[in-house]
Parts: sequence; structure tokens; C-alpha cells
Amino acid sequence: MSDDTTGFDTPTDDRASEARNNEIARRHSLLSRLYTGTGAFEIVGKRKMWYIVSAVIMLICVLSIVFRGFTLGIDFEGGTQISFASTPQTSTSAVEKAFSDAMGTDPQTVQTAGSGSSATVQIRTSTLSQADTEKITAALVERFGPQLTADDINSSDVSSTWGGEITEKALIALAVFLVIVLIYIAVRFDREMSAAAMASLIFDIVCTAGVYSLVGFEVTPATVIGLLTILGFSLYDTVVVFDKVEENVRAVLKTTRRTYAEQANLAVNQTLMRSINTTVISVLPIISLMIVAVWLLGVGTLKDLGLIQLVGVVVGAYSSIFFATPLLVTLKERRGEIKKHTEKVLARRVRIDAGLTEPELATASATSRSAGSEDRPSGKRRRTR
Repeated sequence: MSDDTTGFDTPTDDRASEARNNEIARRHSLLSRLYTGTGAFEIVGKRKMWYIVSAVIMLICVLSIVFRGFTLGIDFEGGTQISFASTPQTSTSAVEKAFSDAMGTDPQTVQTAGSGSSATVQIRTSTLSQADTEKITAALVERFGPQLTADDINSSDVSSTWGGEITEKALIALAVFLVIVLIYIAVRFDREMSAAAMASLIFDIVCTAGVYSLVGFEVTPATVIGLLTILGFSLYDTVVVFDKVEENVRAVLKTTRRTYAEQANLAVNQTLMRSINTTVISVLPIISLMIVAVWLLGVGTLKDLGLIQLVGVVVGAYSSIFFATPLLVTLKERRGEIKKHTEKVLARRVRIDAGLTEPELATASATSRSAGSEDRPSGKRRRTR
């Protein structure tokens, strides 16, 4: 593998080159450094900071999940849904007040689905008895009549069993997905990359769930489906970065110019713009979907699907850049050969800082190898004449 790269190539093997690259860094803009992808951004080298940031995010999400829990939709908790055609008078606030005045409690949700003449108002609440349902119907007719009649109001009970079955099947699908991913990455790459990719996926799942818990987004079957969808995006981005890391470090042990961590950081820089572009291209249609679903069509299912995908894509982009590769480097540096190679690279730079020239470096390296070979027994007996 060639060690010659254009642009930002620090740390280099001489101070003149380092000064030149620093000057290039000062003259190039942020976008230029993003597109060149030649090591301008130190991500792996600051991995302790990113570990702290990721740990804080994880802690907040876990605490929110444990203490706040989730806002489960009617499909998971069960309850009663009342729906009727929307009129100019049936705003969500007016419907909520009519419900509260009649029952003495607030409904779980009141939302408008659809648009124009096909718009409907949907009230979701805990399971109501027949008497309570009739009481609510009468209150709505009294409040919004004569445009609204009792025949226009429909009510149905939703069992929590269906939501429980969806959750169980989703968990099984998630487990199967993670196992397949683990096997694929272990075969395609190595055990450290497999472990780092799995940790990144777990991070994405916990953080996405934590955001839903913190903000109070309603968890629906569409949310569960969306969660499984965004894991594929996160895995794709991580595999792209790991593939570039594997390419960069293929011959890293045969040279003392850069460490494994620096080559991995270069790989992150080389794929950084691709990750950003992929994220932006993924986010824009999701935002468009949410705008169409909420403002134009009023379809709640599309809104739920869009929310989980938006959160998941952003979290997945963060983990692939700032968590997966730094964790991979930490795991790799536990290997003896990687650790020794890093020590050799750093020792060589100390000699460079001491002012040794390239011939002197070669002589010092040869002397070091010679001394090491003399200190070690060869295992051969000298032949005497």
C-alpha cells in the first residue's frame, strides 16, 4: 500500500511535510477538507471524548426508558377509538374539551386524519363501557350538532393482544437480524469489526428508543416496523467505513510511517462526505413524507413511520462516524502486533524530532535490529575447526 496521499497527510515522516500540510489546512475551507477526505478531521485520535459523549447519550436514554417509559399507542395498551367526520367546528381542542366535560378525564389522543371532505376526527382513550360510549356520543352530538348526529359517530374497541403479538414478532425479527449481521460481518471482516458493528447497532437501538421516551412520541406498530428499517441503514454506513478501514490498514504493519489508528482515521475522513451525503439524501424524503402525511393527508401511520426513520437515520450516521470506528481501533490496539507497531511508529517520530536524517534513521534501525538479533540465541551451534 502506498503511503503517499495528497492534501492533509499528518503526521508525516518529516517536519517540512508537516508544516506544508498545516499550511494547506489553513488555506482550505471546511467543505474543501470534507471533499478531499485526506485526514483533516481528527476523529479516532479524540475517541475518548466521543466515548464520553456517547456514554452520556446512552445514559440519558436508558434512564428515560427506565423511569419515563414509553407512550404506548392504543394498539399496544388496548382501549376504545371513537371516530366521526370532521366539521369546521370539530377542532381537536374543542373535541378534547367536550370529552373532558363529559367524562371528567382527558382522552389519550385526539387527532385529525385525512383532509378536505374525507377528514375524520379520531379519539383514542382507555376502554369504555357501553354506557360511557353512549355518554360521549351524546355529549359530542350536543356540542357539535346539528352538523354531527349520533349515526355519524363510530366506536370500536381495540384489544392489546394484537399489539403484544406484533411486539413479540418484532423482537424475534430483531434477534434474527442481529445474528445474521454478526455472522456476515465476522465472515466478511474479523471479530473486532463484528463486535464494533454490533455495539454500534445496539447504540442505535437504545438511542432511538430513548429519544421516543424523552420526547413522548407515541409508539405504534408503524414505529416498530420503522425501527427494523433504520437498522439496515446504520449497518450499511458502518460496513462502508469498515471496508475503507480494511483497505487502508492492509499493509500497515509493513511500514512505520503511520499507526493503525491514523490509517483508520484516514478511512473515516475518506468516507465522511459519503456518509453525510447518504444521510442528507435519506433525511430529505423522510421529511417530505412527514410533511405530506401530517399537513396534507393527516395520515397518522405515515407520521409514525417517518418519525422513527428520521431519528434512526441521524443516530445511525453519528454512530458509524464517531462510535463504530473509534471502538474498532480500541479493540484492535489490544492485539500485541498492533501495540508493538504503534510503539515503533512513535519511537521513529521521537528520533525524527531529535533531528536524525533518513540515513541516520536507517542506520539506527539496522543497529537496533542487529543488537536485538545478537541478544537472542540463534539456536545454532558454532562449528569449530
